[in-house]
Amino acid sequence: FRPLPGRLNVVLTRSGSFDNAAVENVVICTSMSSALQLLAASPYSTSIERIFVIGGGEIFREALNAPECEAIHVTEIQANIECDTFMPPIDTTIFRPWYSSFPKVENNIRYSFTTYVRVRSSAPEPLSQNSDSLFDNNSASKKFEVQNFSFLPKMIFERHGEYMYLNLVQEIISQGTTKGDRTGTGTLSTFGCQMRFNLRRSFPLLTTKVLQEKGIHIWDDNASREFLDSIGLSDREEGDLGPVYGFQWRHFGARYTNMHNDYTGQGIDQLLDVINKIKHNPDDRRIILSAWNPADLKLMALPPCHMFAQFYVANGELSCQMYQRSADMGLGVPFNIASYALLTCMIAHICGLVPGDFIHDIGDAHVYQTHVKPLQDQLHNLPKPFPTLKINPQKKDIDSFVATDFKLIGYDPHQKIEMKMAV
Repeated sequence: FRPLPGRLNVVLTRSGSFDNAAVENVVICTSMSSALQLLAASPYSTSIERIFVIGGGEIFREALNAPECEAIHVTEIQANIECDTFMPPIDTTIFRPWYSSFPKVENNIRYSFTTYVRVRSSAPEPLSQNSDSLFDNNSASKKFEVQNFSFLPKMIFERHGEYMYLNLVQEIISQGTTKGDRTGTGTLSTFGCQMRFNLRRSFPLLTTKVLQEKGIHIWDDNASREFLDSIGLSDREEGDLGPVYGFQWRHFGARYTNMHNDYTGQGIDQLLDVINKIKHNPDDRRIILSAWNPADLKLMALPPCHMFAQFYVANGELSCQMYQRSADMGLGVPFNIASYALLTCMIAHICGLVPGDFIHDIGDAHVYQTHVKPLQDQLHNLPKPFPTLKINPQKKDIDSFVATDFKLIGYDPHQKIEMKMAV
């Protein structure tokens, strides 16, 4: 036994032979409950900031079932090692992942550090299998009982993946260059940014404001009659955006006429090409998906903002790096993060892989002047745990998915924050 420096060490033992007289900062208790009672009383109650339980197996089990357990810090080792004592399973309906490090390797053993936080005192009622909702928490019973997680050590709290986004927004508002733009609204802008999200334990859907399941209208203004006429597409039907993202992904090089035509078999199906390469040649460095087609730019209501993605396979995981030439940090980027994370998870699912990293590279990252105040309000909201994504295990074909094949578990965001799209 080696006492940890700078701490009061409590040893739980029923043995009467343990002698701590010669050891500094060590006390003996016979049970978890007696230890907690001791630490809650004088003189310890005024000097102890936080209690950590560090084993063994039965003590971990008792601690996880105790309502006082606020967080779990785990080193997860990806190797088969013979042992006779195991960490009890973590109930993810009660504890949600807060942060998981990107994998590290030492002596050829892969491992990561993960922190879970308690969000409720007991498991909620299971979601009906017949629900057609993307979210599992439309009822009050699915909301987190815990709403503030600042009890975590600061260095752990600020490792939440959402801070990649929040810190970039804060940097642009504080230090961005004032620029004009196509819409005449004006922006604060910076150039050359990167965010990296870990998809292994959770799904990066922002929690500091709600991202709605239905009723998304961010493209409406760019498909209006007035806007189409203003860019010379007066012959285009209202609502027809032209050969934008989906068309380029599935029919690159085909001649676009209108949104009603059937383009089956025309052009290059880049998405299927990506999937085939991942399945049959995963080390290929040309697993590319491009929406940027210079020949078609004049036919588009708006040229692609998120324009280029590359996929990478290693250690049984699929990662994606996406380049975005222009990024509306207030309205567009939260959806861009979620949509490419979802695409990565879908492709990984049908290719028999697990999701790895999503890396988001941005050229012109900007905050519209009209979004500064709403985003400052959003920055005051503290993140909550990201949800997890469940995909129907029966679906193995990219074209077979429907909305009910996806469930987000544990999405409890802050309220909606209004921002008007600049067009």
